[in-house]
Amino acid sequence: MNDNDQEVLEMLRKESNEFRHLEEEHRTLDVRLSALENKNFQTPEDELEIKAVKKQKLIRKDRMAEMIREFEKTAIID
Repeated sequence: MNDNDQEVLEMLRKESNEFRHLEEEHRTLDVRLSALENKNFQTPEDELEIKAVKKQKLIRKDRMAEMIREFEKTAIID
């Protein structure tokens, strides 16, 4: 990640409640996924939850990437 990418992230975090919320949800889902994947034994229910959590993480990551692209189109970063 270059300085410009980091600057875009910081600006979005500062200006967008939605972006901050998506980041927090993504982190929460990541913690849940790690807990499920690190179990010694995964039940069929665990496996279904793992798939669901991965899907939810991807949805949030895709939306954040979309927001970054939109921001870069409209913002001038010095």
